[in-house]
Amino acid sequence: MNEIKFSDLGLSETLLRSITDLGFEKPSDIQAEAIPVAIAGFDLIGQAQTGTGKTAAFGCGIINNITDKSVLNAVILAPTRELAIQVCEELKRISKHDRLNILPVYGGEPMQHQIRELKRNVNIVVGTPGRVLDHIKRGTLVLDTVKFLVLDEADEMLNMGFIDDLEDIIGRIPKERQTLLFSATMPAQIKRLAARYMKPDAKHIAIKANSLTVSKISQHFFEVNGKTRFEALCRILDFDNPTTSIIFCKTKRGVDEVVSGMQGRGYVVEGMHGDMSQAHRIRTLNKFKEGGLNFLVATDVAARGIDVDGITHVINYDLPQDVESYVHRIGRTGRANKEGIAYTLITPREQSMLKQIRNVTKAEITRKAIPTVEEIFATKSSSMIDEVQQIIEKKDFEKFVAVATELNEKFDSVDIIAALIKSQFKSDMASGYSDNALDSPKGEDVRLFISVGRRDGLTPKGLVSFIQETANVKPTAVGDIDILENFAFVNVTPDIQSKVMDTCIGQRLHNRKVNIEVANKRKR
Repeated sequence: MNEIKFSDLGLSETLLRSITDLGFEKPSDIQAEAIPVAIAGFDLIGQAQTGTGKTAAFGCGIINNITDKSVLNAVILAPTRELAIQVCEELKRISKHDRLNILPVYGGEPMQHQIRELKRNVNIVVGTPGRVLDHIKRGTLVLDTVKFLVLDEADEMLNMGFIDDLEDIIGRIPKERQTLLFSATMPAQIKRLAARYMKPDAKHIAIKANSLTVSKISQHFFEVNGKTRFEALCRILDFDNPTTSIIFCKTKRGVDEVVSGMQGRGYVVEGMHGDMSQAHRIRTLNKFKEGGLNFLVATDVAARGIDVDGITHVINYDLPQDVESYVHRIGRTGRANKEGIAYTLITPREQSMLKQIRNVTKAEITRKAIPTVEEIFATKSSSMIDEVQQIIEKKDFEKFVAVATELNEKFDSVDIIAALIKSQFKSDMASGYSDNALDSPKGEDVRLFISVGRRDGLTPKGLVSFIQETANVKPTAVGDIDILENFAFVNVTPDIQSKVMDTCIGQRLHNRKVNIEVANKRKR
């Protein structure tokens, strides 16, 4: 049976060029089945688990069928700010050669900035239901020309209480539209929503949930501060001392910065990304295969097709965009029935993506502490003692006896050994460690329940202003906002939680007395 390629799906030349640039080799199951249906213009229910390439599945169909780039063509609704940003970034990459203007809109960002952007001929809006509805009601988002509507992770939006917002938005979009609904599960409420707002000939594509697993790979994560991410990487490398490792970065710039930083600390490393010539990439890869490099820093696109035996570690310096990319990355170690190690560096805000990876792959990804300088010194000292012992046992040191004798006549033997160890450590461990241990990153944002909602006239901007003025905190400490009909949720940094609750509870907001409680963690 012939393997399906993207070129078999009826996509335009510009889309295929973008897909080639991204290094995608073949469509996932949901992409292979959904893209032709979407291009044909059918309404579509796509049932597939997170991390299976759903964004490209609906994105390719929409981008392929856009004919008028002077108007708003599509509205894509996502349950969280993080997902809206992620979808927007992927659509921008997919539409690289179609030159579309794609804008994310979500709570927690100033409304005026989004209003300015919406005036600049946006072709696709990706947003959370609450913020999209706010723009619609303000008249800053006009839906008359919309031909495509996407509900991404519809079950999550319903779980988060967005059903009223969804129905309000859907009712305002022209009925001639094409509706694409994607959901990991199909509860009764989703089926009723589909029956009410989708055409009778809508196609239902269900992809069997598979467990993405990679055997013989020990998977761990390190929680880091953004500003100390690079030092954390160096400490991990110095502690584990991998012989051959691939380090993955999200961007070309990230590759260049990590390579420059590592070379400055004495690591034998080079990088690979799409801006480098093919000849340069081949030379770098050959050097890596032949053992001339200990470390290769690469983007996902540049690393596609790398097949090198003996890679002991794969390190995700940046998290990948989706679960499948994570599996492809770490699969480059642990080959030929050998054991491998996969490390991932994350900030507290990236815990949701890590949870998604765990849920889909069913893998055990355990937390590890970033090594202290004392721990690095201890493990390197132990390795050095073992190495010296082996040399002594083999008596493989005869040509150095004369030098050792000369030194022993001038200095104390312990001083000589200590000086030689120091000299070795200078070349064997990255310098610049000023503190024994790195500062722990701040915890996840705290999600607060606010007893004022849309019916009271509450807007994200109004809520941010209320918290900023009442609690005397910076607006940057206020994160994701979801405003529902009768109440709202807001994320704040842990350091201001008590201050917000102490100062804001009992105050008046839109003529309502405010009550605030710590909410249950939001489902992702």
